[in-house]
Amino acid sequence: MQKNFLLLSLFLLVHTGFLIAQSQESYKIHDEKRPQPKVVAHSSFSRMATAPSDAIILFDGKDLSEWVSSNDGKKAPWAVHNNYFEVIKKTGGIRTVKEFGDVQLHIEWAAPKKIEGKSQGRGNSGVFFMAKPNVSYGYEVQVLDSYNNPTYPDGQASAIYGQYPPDYNATAPTGEWQTYDIIFLRPRFDKSGNLEKPAYLTVFHNGVLVHNHRKLLGPTTHKVRKEYSAHPKRLPISLQDHGNPVRFRNIWVRDLER
Repeated sequence: MQKNFLLLSLFLLVHTGFLIAQSQESYKIHDEKRPQPKVVAHSSFSRMATAPSDAIILFDGKDLSEWVSSNDGKKAPWAVHNNYFEVIKKTGGIRTVKEFGDVQLHIEWAAPKKIEGKSQGRGNSGVFFMAKPNVSYGYEVQVLDSYNNPTYPDGQASAIYGQYPPDYNATAPTGEWQTYDIIFLRPRFDKSGNLEKPAYLTVFHNGVLVHNHRKLLGPTTHKVRKEYSAHPKRLPISLQDHGNPVRFRNIWVRDLER
């Protein structure tokens, strides 16, 4: 009897998880009727986190030597200040010189202190994994000022853009520094270019788990869903210019395939 009860409990747990995942995938892209994530309190991140000893430092507070323009591969055009750098409007995104597959990424960012715009026009940028040069998509974790700023749920801060809202809205007040700690596992393709295994993302926003080994449906894009297409095992990480002066600091990765 007890064995049957345990088996039934296990079945219900797995089945419920499957239904939740299935319902998440059934929403239309950028569906404003999708439930808004619950707002949760979080720790303060005014101090920069210390990188592990085996981390690859992508920004040390001094220069953008580890980055180039996403447009032409030349010098990164964004402005470097004291221990942080800032998006310069209409200069285009930047991408890493080095290329990565499976990675653990730590990045700290802050929306502009002055509140301007609303919805997607406020503190917008993005962290893209496996971003091909001169291509406007990859696998994006959204950067947005989502503090008292309603927008479509799959486009708010820490969303897997156009696919999954975060489980919780852990956004800090406007202008404060906040953190993303992300584990990205790249998709696998066979020799013929067929998908063998999708990409997965685990994301902590300000120390709060908001995506737990989430299966990506394909590359992330605006308004449409793209299917997977074969690409190299290693590609750059990029940051988006969406027209807002978002700030970044203390960026490092651990190469999980090294």
